Amino acid sequence: MKKSLLKIASISLAFLVLFSTLSFTVEKHYCGDFLVDVSYVGHTDGCGMEMDALSKTTKKSCCKDEIHKIEGQHELQQSADVALVLKGQPEFISTIKTTKDLFQEISTKEFGFKDSSPPDIPLNYQILYQSFLI
Repeated sequence: MKKSLLKIASISLAFLVLFSTLSFTVEKHYCGDFLVDVSYVGHTDGCGMEMDALSKTTKKSCCKDEIHKIEGQHELQQSADVALVLKGQPEFISTIKTTKDLFQEISTKEFGFKDSSPPDIPLNYQILYQSFLI
C-alpha cells in the first residue's frame, strides 16, 4: 500500500512538472464572423478569400487570424532556498521524532495460555507475610 501510494505521488508530481513547462500555440482563422479553421500544431489554412498584397485596391479583408500563445514556465528552480529550509527544519525533525512510533506495525501474536496450568509457587506468601483477605 505504501509503495503504490509513493509511486502514484511521484508519477503525479512528474506530470505536474511536465505540464507546467509545456507551452503551445492555438491559431484560429475567421472568415467574417464564422470560425473556419483551428490549428494546434501549425498554421491555419485560409478560406481562399484573402486579398492579394499586390492588388491595387485597398479594401478591408473580411478574414482575420487570431493567435493564442499559452506559455509554460521556462526556468525551473534548481535548488531550494536555504533560509526557508533551515527555518522550518527543527520543528519538522522534532515532529518526525515524536510521531515515528505511531506508524510502526505492531505484531500481534497469539499466546497459548488457555491450555497450560499456572506455575508452581514454591512459597506460600500469604502465610509467610500473614496477610489474609477478609
